[in-house]
Amino acid sequence: MPELFLELFSEEIPARMQRGAVAELERSATAALGAIGLRNVATWSGPRRIALRADVAAEVAASSTNERGPRASAPEQALTGFLRKHNASREQLRQDGDYWVLEKEAAAVSAGDLIAGAIPALLRRFSWPKSMRWGGSSGFVWVRPLRRITCLLDGAVVPFDLRDGADDGHGLASGNLTEGHRFHAPGAFAVTSAADWRDKLAIHRVLVDAGERKRAIAERIAALAAGKSLTVVDDPGLLDEVAGLVEWPVPLLGRIADEHMDLPPEVMQVSMRVNQRYFALRTADGAAAPWFAFVANIEADDGGAAIVAGNERVLRARFADARHFWDLDRKVRLESRVAALDNVTFQAKLGSQGDRVRRLVRLAAAIAPLVGADPAQASRAAELAKADLVSGMVGEFPELQGVMGRYYALHDGEAPEVADAIRDHYAPRGPAERAPSAPVSIAVALADKLDQLVGFFAIGEKPTGSGDPYALRRAALGVIRIVRENGLRVHLRQLLTEAQKGLDLPGVTASGSGNADSREVFGFIAERLIVQLRADGSRYDLLNAVFGAKNLKDTRGDDLVALLARAEAVATLLRTADGVNLLAAYRRAANILRIEERKDGPFHDAPDRALYREQAENDLDRALDACGVVTGLLDNEAYGPAMTAMATLRAPLDAFFEKVTVNDPQPELRRNRLCLLHQVRSIMDRIADFSRIEG
Repeated sequence: MPELFLELFSEEIPARMQRGAVAELERSATAALGAIGLRNVATWSGPRRIALRADVAAEVAASSTNERGPRASAPEQALTGFLRKHNASREQLRQDGDYWVLEKEAAAVSAGDLIAGAIPALLRRFSWPKSMRWGGSSGFVWVRPLRRITCLLDGAVVPFDLRDGADDGHGLASGNLTEGHRFHAPGAFAVTSAADWRDKLAIHRVLVDAGERKRAIAERIAALAAGKSLTVVDDPGLLDEVAGLVEWPVPLLGRIADEHMDLPPEVMQVSMRVNQRYFALRTADGAAAPWFAFVANIEADDGGAAIVAGNERVLRARFADARHFWDLDRKVRLESRVAALDNVTFQAKLGSQGDRVRRLVRLAAAIAPLVGADPAQASRAAELAKADLVSGMVGEFPELQGVMGRYYALHDGEAPEVADAIRDHYAPRGPAERAPSAPVSIAVALADKLDQLVGFFAIGEKPTGSGDPYALRRAALGVIRIVRENGLRVHLRQLLTEAQKGLDLPGVTASGSGNADSREVFGFIAERLIVQLRADGSRYDLLNAVFGAKNLKDTRGDDLVALLARAEAVATLLRTADGVNLLAAYRRAANILRIEERKDGPFHDAPDRALYREQAENDLDRALDACGVVTGLLDNEAYGPAMTAMATLRAPLDAFFEKVTVNDPQPELRRNRLCLLHQVRSIMDRIADFSRIEG
């Protein structure tokens, strides 16, 4: 099959846009050229180019189609409109019975003609997050000025240009030329295929594959660091960004001046990352190293000495700015900043950050005894948790909120537990961040997330579809991780109700705003837990079934640790033959009851033993009596023994279905047997709603 190769060469494309651009190129090319069937598609992106190659059909074959038109007896206007719609003439019509039929012949179209006709329109409607217009009167827009279009089909140029009318000043035409590195290999050269393009660009100091650039950067920086017995701080986001900034990565090391080494390592790392895209290094004991790594885009004749010196000079200035904030912020006690939070809006309907802090103080104190924390320390940590938001350092680097609060609290002589809780109360902010484990940190982190959930639900700002502007899904997952990873035996609905009591704001009552209560927010958290289990590959359907258990009261159905333990016990049962067969028998009983209840209503009465006619009925009845211990075992969280007791139902239930006719012709026997099956369903529903179990 012929190879289509397309390269779009421009001025520098922002790194954050490159990945989305090649995805858009593949999507739009596949849609526009679907008639020649793009196969084996590959894409590349870099600072000055995006490119695509694919195998395509040589042509679109000729085709003939018939389109049924109006009835032969239809008015002339109907036939005229039909012909106009299909851009056809009367000569193409024939009559087939009562209808006119249009015979449409489409000639074969070569792949080159199709590409030449489709690509200009594709480029004109190409979607960028931001774009610019240039070139006089041209209406063409691109992320940065587009300089060259390389378009080849089996090595031959597919000719087209971007002119759109006689007055269009942008006449950029396709060709077979591309350009190498801006400084090492300036000037254009011809290419004949994707492989030739890639090989020649490597000679001209351009690595076209983003993954290859990332590997080169990571490996070479790690090697430079290892040469000084150092390690590189893992930062995948920075690595992605830097790989999008350079075409020919040349990693180098620079020295950090001794006078700046007493800055907090987090301050140094964020300043280097945000301002300069530098990589932080660590010593063998995890301390900040007096070195940094960065990536140049050229191989300098002096080995990079001048480049290193220039970057060291820039970093000294950056760290001097950070030093100013560090020294200035510590002149004021952290607690003195709390009052200023009343002037910082948290959310228009939920008040200021000061209002929120007062809610957190009360809620953290209520949670503290439940997680083994000192209530006074939890209250103090909650009081100071947001104070660093009005500090100079966090104003400059918002990424350091919480981190700087800890440093300032320790400087002020606060207890280490309080300082750590200030830092940890935002955690976990994502799957890569550890959940807090210290009791005071747990209390404040839970308070922060529960207040966030309850507050935004109370004002009707709930996540919808993929939209979650207030990160409530992340907050719910944070609650789940804190509870699960620390094995916390807390009742979340009670904590949510406690959080609602603090919502003393205009338009929001102490019990929520009518459409939001603890059950709704807990349901949202439970839904996030099920989603998390599904993502982990766990049996999320078992947890869903446990949530449906009939004996779960408000004081038991919101203990995530107990619920997960019960779900695991059900999973253990279902891994046995008895469990599999018991589930099948339950479904059979439930199906029979569902059908018969539609006719005669529920069968909640206790079965009459005097009406038993088969031994299997008596055996099942005795087995149900023996299962009476299940409720007590569940109450005592003896889930394993409860499952063992439940498994004893398997044999008598199998025998019942084998030997007993449930829908007996005698009405009293039929009803009695349905009541017996209701007892089976009822006792199993105390463990879980087995109807929700999949497979």
